[in-house]
Amino acid sequence: MIVSIRCETMKCRGTLLWPALFLIPLIPVILGTGNYLGNLDMLRSGWYSLWTQISLFYSNFFFAPLIGVYCAFFWRYENFHSCRNALFTSPVSYGTIYMGKYLMVCAVTLFSQLWLTLLYLAAGILAGLPGLPPCDIVLWILRGTAGGFVVAAIQFILASVFRSFAFPVVLGVLGGFTGLLAANRTWGIFWPYSLMLLGMNANRTEDMLGGSLPLFLAVTFACLVLINLAGVRILKKTAVL
Repeated sequence: MIVSIRCETMKCRGTLLWPALFLIPLIPVILGTGNYLGNLDMLRSGWYSLWTQISLFYSNFFFAPLIGVYCAFFWRYENFHSCRNALFTSPVSYGTIYMGKYLMVCAVTLFSQLWLTLLYLAAGILAGLPGLPPCDIVLWILRGTAGGFVVAAIQFILASVFRSFAFPVVLGVLGGFTGLLAANRTWGIFWPYSLMLLGMNANRTEDMLGGSLPLFLAVTFACLVLINLAGVRILKKTAVL
């Protein structure tokens, strides 16, 4: 597994993955901060109000497609010529190959969340907000990261099956849209694409989960286990197709 992760890390060097990671989160931060500064008469909760605007754009419109880009990237090399067949004839199990790639997607996702946190902090300082963000928002970012791993698990399966780079990204856009719709329903916590939005408390100042954090964590854990087990099984069937 360690060797597999190292191989995936080597593929990231000098690629367009890093410009996407650094530049795409800038867009929702700029849009959200501009929206916040343009509506100061209504948005009077300081750091909370700024978070509602940034998370509105980031969670609803940018995060799932960005994860789709990450997942498509980590399958990109295997989708050229016979590289996929060469990979699966190596003396490494399907599970190790699959999880090595998926863990790298999770690592990049975590890095994206850390980068978003720094951008949010910088935006608040530039907007003249006093002090530091409340601890609640740090918790929301951590919950959103856990939900993001679930989105990554789904997008990773799609990227492993569909060899087009763009198609998983488009499905990420559609998934994010369905997550937005489901998050406003009582059953939304059971829809994988809603977990990130609920965890991030997107566009809300009050906690969307309320007392449902244990259920959120249980659903997140169950989704991660079941989706990745399904992903390894699907990979075994489609490896050389």
